[in-house]
Amino acid sequence: MSIEQLNFQGLRNLAPVTMTPCTHINVISGLNGSGKTSLLEGIHILGMGRSFRTRQIKHVIQQNMTQMTLFGRLAGEPSTTLGVRRFRDQRELELRLKGNKNTRLAELAEALPLQLINPDAFRLLEGSPAGRREFLDWGVFHVKHDFLTLWKRARRALKHRNALLRRGRIAPYELDVWEHELASSGELMDQQRREWFSAFLPVFEETLSALLPMKGLTLHYARGWDKKRALADVLASSRPTDQQMGFTQQGPQRADLRIKIHKQPAIEVLSRGQQKLVVSALKLAQGRFLESSVNRHCVYLIDDLPAELDEKHRQRFCELLESMQCQAFITSVEPTALNNRWLSGTAVQMFHVKHIEQEDTLAGESLSALSRLVSNSTP
Repeated sequence: MSIEQLNFQGLRNLAPVTMTPCTHINVISGLNGSGKTSLLEGIHILGMGRSFRTRQIKHVIQQNMTQMTLFGRLAGEPSTTLGVRRFRDQRELELRLKGNKNTRLAELAEALPLQLINPDAFRLLEGSPAGRREFLDWGVFHVKHDFLTLWKRARRALKHRNALLRRGRIAPYELDVWEHELASSGELMDQQRREWFSAFLPVFEETLSALLPMKGLTLHYARGWDKKRALADVLASSRPTDQQMGFTQQGPQRADLRIKIHKQPAIEVLSRGQQKLVVSALKLAQGRFLESSVNRHCVYLIDDLPAELDEKHRQRFCELLESMQCQAFITSVEPTALNNRWLSGTAVQMFHVKHIEQEDTLAGESLSALSRLVSNSTP
C-alpha cells in the first residue's frame, strides 16, 4: 500500500500542495516552521481522521480559510481515493473512500495503515498505558477482522456499568446484564490480543536487534485483570470497591504492554537515543508484522529522523527502513543529514518546503510551498 498522489488545501501554513511521492523513501527538508511536520499531519488526518498535534481539527485549518480539504490516491488496480474535509463552523469531518459519502473512520484506517515516529512516540515508554494500548489494538485491528466489533461491545458495556456504579443504589440484576456483556467481549478481546502479541514479539525482537542489540530488554502483555481468574468472577467480586471508586478498575480497558530491562522500567534505564530506537523498533515491527501476516504494507511518517541518533544508529535505521517494502515520509531540517544513507537503486525522492511571502496574507504570516528537488532513483 503506497500513496501515489496528495492534494492538500487549507492545511495550517501550507500553500495548496500537489505532491507525487515515490513508492519508497520520501525525504522532506526545510527550515523550522516551514511546514514539514504539517505535511505529515495532513497524511495522518487523511488516514486516521485525527491530528497528532491537536485534539481539535479546527485548529489545523489555515487562519484565512473557511475549510480544509485533504485528498489522496493510493496505488493499485484499481486505485483507491481517500478524502477528508472539515469546515471551520462544523464539528464533524466529511470522509470519503472511493467517493463513498458514508465512510467511517475505521474504513480510512484500514485502507491506509499508518505508523508515526515523532517526539510524541516516546509516550510508548514514558506515558500512560492508554498509548501502549492504542499501539496494541492498532496491530490487532489490522489482522483480526472482528476485533473492532468486540472493542465496541466492550466499550459500550463498560460505559453502562460505570454509569450504574456511579448511580448509588443499584439493583444487582442491572449490573448482571452489562457485566456479562463486558466479560464475554473482554475475554474474546484478550484472546485476540494474546494471539497477536505471541506472533508480534519475535518480529519486534528481531527488529530491535537490527537497530540496537540490547540484552535484558523484555516486552510483556498484561491483559488488565488477574490472569488466573475469569473476568466475570473479577467483575462480580469487585462490585463493592468499584462502586466506591465509581468506575470499573479491572478489565480489557486496563490492558498494557510493559517494557523493561532487567525487571526495571525501560524509561528509567535507557538514554534518550536508546529510547528512540526502542520506540522505532516497535513501530517498524508493526509494519513488518502486518506485511508478513496479511501481506499489506504500512506507510511511515517519520518526523526529524536524525534527532537523538548518532551517525551509526542513523545508518542502521535507514538500512532497516530501506530493507522493508514500505513507503516512508521523512522530515529533516538538514537534507544532508540523510545523504549517502541509501543504496544505489533505492527509490528516494527529495522535497523541499520553503517559505513564500504573499501580499494577501496576514501581517507577519507566511505560507509554504513544496517543491521537488531531485529524484535519486526511480521506483
